[in-house]
Amino acid sequence: MRIAKRSRFPGGWTICALSGLALTACGRGGGASSHSISSAPTAAPTTSVGSSSPVGPSGTAGPEPFVSPVGVAVDTLGNVYVADYGNDQVRRITPTGVVTTVAGSRKAGDADGTGTTASFHFPEGVALDSAGNVYVADYGNNQIRKITPAGVVTTLAGSGEQGDADGAGKAASFNAPESVTVDSAGNVYVADYGNNGIRKITQAGVVTTLAGLGAPGDTDGAGRAASFNGPEGVAADSAGNVYVADYGNNEVRRITPAGVVTTIAGSGKEGNADGTGKAASFNGPEGVAVDSAGNVYVADYGNNEIRKITPAGVVTTLAGSGAEGNADGTGRAASFDNPEGVAVDSAGNVYVGDEFNNAIRKITPAGVVTTLAGSAPHKAISTNSE
Repeated sequence: MRIAKRSRFPGGWTICALSGLALTACGRGGGASSHSISSAPTAAPTTSVGSSSPVGPSGTAGPEPFVSPVGVAVDTLGNVYVADYGNDQVRRITPTGVVTTVAGSRKAGDADGTGTTASFHFPEGVALDSAGNVYVADYGNNQIRKITPAGVVTTLAGSGEQGDADGAGKAASFNAPESVTVDSAGNVYVADYGNNGIRKITQAGVVTTLAGLGAPGDTDGAGRAASFNGPEGVAADSAGNVYVADYGNNEVRRITPAGVVTTIAGSGKEGNADGTGKAASFNGPEGVAVDSAGNVYVADYGNNEIRKITPAGVVTTLAGSGAEGNADGTGRAASFDNPEGVAVDSAGNVYVGDEFNNAIRKITPAGVVTTLAGSAPHKAISTNSE
C-alpha cells in the first residue's frame, strides 16, 4: 500500500489502496470503485455549517462555505477561480478575499446555461485562457466544460459516458477527468485519471491522446508508449511542455509538445525527501503549476506539503509541516490538510486548494502562508444526499 486517501465527505474514512501500480479500492465520492472508475458519483451533497451565517477567516459573515475545494487557477488581475467540488460550483475569489459564484446550481447535473442555471457534477479542475474563459474538468460528468467571461457554460468535449474515445466534442469520451490546463495557443490538456492518460483538446473541441492511456504503468516514452498511474494534475508552460502530477507513481512527469514523456522528479516510492530528480520523493502528488521561470509547484497531498522543483530538478519543501493542520505561518510552521490544487501568479504567489480545511491558502515567494478564503474544518460539515 502506498497511500491512504480520505473520503471527501464525513461519515467515515475511505481507504484508497495503491497496490503495485493499480488503484484497487476507493471511490471519489466515498464509495468503492476500481481504478477504471466503474461508476461516477450519483449525488451531490448539501451542506450545513454550525451557524446559518458561515464565517470566513476574518470572522465576518460570508458566502456559502467551500466544501472540499480542489482545483484552483489565477488570472492576471489576481482573481482566483476554484473548483468547489462538494458544492458542484465554480467560485471566484478577489484579491481581497471576496467570494462569488461564477457558475453552478449547487445541484448535481450536466446542464449547460448561464451562471447558476448551469450545473456540474463534482468539478475537480479549473484553468483559464488569455481571453478569460474558464475550463472545468467535470469529473462526475466525464466532460470538459467551458465558462465564458459572461458566465455562459457549454460542454467543450465529452459524451458524458465513461470511455477513452478520441474525436470531436461529444463524440469523444473521458473517464473521470481530474484537471485541466491551457497553453498559449488555447489548446486544453486533461489529466484523464481513469484512463491513465493525458488528452489534448483543440479550440474546435477535437480530442486526441497526447500520452499514455490504458493500463497503469510507469514508463517514460513517446505518446501511448508512455504510461501513467492515475494522473491527477496538469500544467502547461510557455513552451508547450505539459507537467503531470502522477499520483499513483509518486512522481512528477513532463511531456514535450511532441508527446515525449520523462520523469523530472520522484523516486517512484512514497516519501517526503527533498533532493534532485529521482533522489526526491512524494506521497501522492495531486496538483502542479509552473511559473514563468520554469519552476514547478506541487501539491503533495499525502505529505500535507507544497513542494517546489527548479528547472534543474531540485526539489525543496516550500511550505507545510508534514502533519495535518490549518495553521498559517512561514514554511514548515504552516500546515495543510490534504492540499489538492495549486496555481501560481505572475508575482510568484502560490494558491492552494486545501481540501480538508475547506479553504484556499496563499503562499508568498518567501513561503509565508495565509488563508485567502474559507477555513471551515472538514469535521464541522455535515452532508446529505439530494
